Amino acid sequence: MNPQKTLLVVYHTMTGGTAQMAQAAVEGARDEPGVQVRLLRATEAGPDDVLGADGYIFATPENLAAIAGLMKDFFDRCYYPALDRINGRPYAVLVCAGSDGQNAVRQIDRIATGWRLRSVAPAFIVCTHAQTPEAILRPKQIGQEDLVQCRELGAALAAGMALGVY
Repeated sequence: MNPQKTLLVVYHTMTGGTAQMAQAAVEGARDEPGVQVRLLRATEAGPDDVLGADGYIFATPENLAAIAGLMKDFFDRCYYPALDRINGRPYAVLVCAGSDGQNAVRQIDRIATGWRLRSVAPAFIVCTHAQTPEAILRPKQIGQEDLVQCRELGAALAAGMALGVY
């Protein structure tokens, strides 16, 4: 039997949407025996958390066509300590966006390429269509169908880790 694996889910949220997505991924992953799941806000996660994990889910809102600043801060703080020490580990991305979310995905993928991580699932983007200041700042409620897909992403990543596929 493989030793226990650790899946680290790092997220940032201001209006709750990304937190709901990250929590759903955690719920899906926690059903997999042999995988410990850690959920940390980007402000709480550090290099030791990254180094201590065997796989990752990065969840962020897209702000101004970019990843959230505090998510970028997480990557900045962890980048050099993790460089060349986590090569080949699997990751997936969740984005809560008001429009298309693609630029946030591109940013995380570029960072993950620098860390030499391996993308194991297409990024999952939930578009809230929030375009006015009021809609952008309003607390978000992610739909059940989207949360099911987040759960499935978490479950699939954890299953692959438990089976030694990644």
